[in-house]
Amino acid sequence: MTTTEDSIRKKTVLRAPLERVWSAITDSSQFGRWFGSEFDGPFVEGEAVAGRMVPSEVDAEGADEQQQYAGMRWTAHVVAIEPMSRFAFRWNADSESDALTTVSFELEETADGVAVTITESGFDALPADRRARNIESNTHGWDIQAGLLAAFLEQNP
Repeated sequence: MTTTEDSIRKKTVLRAPLERVWSAITDSSQFGRWFGSEFDGPFVEGEAVAGRMVPSEVDAEGADEQQQYAGMRWTAHVVAIEPMSRFAFRWNADSESDALTTVSFELEETADGVAVTITESGFDALPADRRARNIESNTHGWDIQAGLLAAFLEQNP
């Protein structure tokens, strides 16, 4: 995991075919099952889709971590769907401001599976007094989410 004052970067290798990883990330229903959200529709580039946080179906420990956010509404503003390589959306990383950060999933096939780099950037747009707290919280969150994605792929090959 790499963090700066503006971004978080997490890289993990998933032992699943590229098409399967891509589907788990870009199909809003599958994404919701591991991430811990229910969406009102599909992910479509250039469109926003509303979601509601629910505990992940994949792992009891991860679901416990997410319980504090259950019912919270959020919106994914889909900015990029580049088949088999990149999916990105903007979201409100801080409920006390209107600032949005960008989350990007970049996929690359490797000899060991699919390398997924998760980047969340734009924290410098957050109010200075909450920036460090949000980076710390989301760094921990992306560690959990990467594990939930891997578990989801193992449980749903």
